[in-house]
Order: sequence, then structure tokens, then C-alpha cells
Amino acid sequence: MRVMTWNVLVGAEDRFDAILSRISRTRPDLLVLQECLGWEDRVRLRRVCDALGIPDDSRHTVLGPARPRGSGKRYHVAVVSRPTLDMVVTHNDPKVLGHCLVEAVIGDWTLWGAHFDSHTEDLRVVEARYLRSRIDPQRFASRKFLLAGDLNAISRRDPYPADLAAKVAAAGTDKFGHPPRFDTIGELESAGWVDLLYAGRKPKRWITASRDRGGVHIDYRTDYLFASPALASTLKSIEVVEAAGASDHDAVVADFTQ
Repeated sequence: MRVMTWNVLVGAEDRFDAILSRISRTRPDLLVLQECLGWEDRVRLRRVCDALGIPDDSRHTVLGPARPRGSGKRYHVAVVSRPTLDMVVTHNDPKVLGHCLVEAVIGDWTLWGAHFDSHTEDLRVVEARYLRSRIDPQRFASRKFLLAGDLNAISRRDPYPADLAAKVAAAGTDKFGHPPRFDTIGELESAGWVDLLYAGRKPKRWITASRDRGGVHIDYRTDYLFASPALASTLKSIEVVEAAGASDHDAVVADFTQ
């Protein structure tokens, strides 16, 4: 079972052939895409399904409608699954979620496809706690759960430089706080989620979002695959796959035993 999560950047309309090429080469069995702006007509979603040989129907695909931003734009989350989607629920309450969460049961897996708020750590912590409130702890302890998506948050596990706070301030980047905070990922890990990039050997690459702003270059990881302990135990491999200009985010791809 191969899983891929990728933020395609504001709908990817002008880069869609490059997006399709990367998805086709990777050939995931379960694909979670963020920032599917303008995908309501399902044309791009249908092309993704065609590229993977997966039917574009409600048993295999879902476009989770995100709540609108102040601009009115909706950055949807798409899920494409080779195995049948046995149950799907979209969570997009604007009181607690910046975009949306897609909950889907796939065989003995429960997927949470996510795109957390991009504005502040306080808002993302609320989202992490909402997610925690929706999952029974006993089921989580014994069953296979996957959290996949752009969480717009940073982790203490990654090798950020000692002067990260100064660099973030110089870049004028406010979304992580001053100094940068790691509360969202800490909240997820305290709930038992396993950061799969660090579940085995040290990753060759950890960066998913390289940014140049205000004359300052900073490498971040904001895109994640997390799993419950039962699912983490089946992980075979995981890697960050470079977007090569197709998006401003790199993808995260993992393989699991059945």
C-alpha cells in the first residue's frame, strides 16, 4: 500500500501536467491532495484518477469541500483511493477548522486527510485538539489510523538551525510565531501519533517547503504522514519526493505492508 500526500499549490491549473507526471510516476494507492482550488467541476480530479487507473466515483474519490477563506476561495482536500472508500465524512466547521478534514474508512484503515490553518499556531492547536476529540483513544491504541497532509506547522524533530527565530523574524514570517512554536506537532504526538519520517532510520531528506522571503532562505517541513502505533508498525519506507517546480511543496510518500 503506497500513500502520497501533496500540496499542489492554489489548484495547480498552470502546472497540472507536471503534477500529473509526478503522480503517475509515483503511482500511489492512496493519494491526499491539498489546495485543490477550483476543482469543483472535478475535471482535474478526473484526470488524476485516469492517470492512476482509478475510477472517478464516490467509492474511490472525494473532494472535501473546504470552508471559504475571507477572499471566498476554497482550498479543498482531495482523496483518491484504489481500495474502496467504505465511509467518508468531511469536517469543515469554520469555528475550529481553517480548511477541512476528510475522514475516510478504507478497509481496516481510518484516514484523516488534512490541511491545517496557515495563519497562527493557536488556530492549528485548536485543529489538532479537534482531531483528538473525534477519535476514540481505545480504538486509536489498537487500530490503524493515518493522518496525511499539509499541517502548516513545524516539528522539533527536524534539524532547524539555532538561529531559526532570528531568521523567521528577518524573513517577516509570522505564521509560526516569534519565537517559532512547535505546539501543534507536540499536541499530535502527545495524542499518540507517530511521525513516520522519524519512525525508522534517519531520513535522507526532511524538507518539504523551502522558502525565500525578505532576502532570507529557510527550509521547513510542514507536510506530514502520521500514524497510530498499529499502522506505524507496518511501515516499509518513507521519503520526501521533490516537486521539481510542479509545486512549492514537496510530496511525502510512504509504503506499508498489508
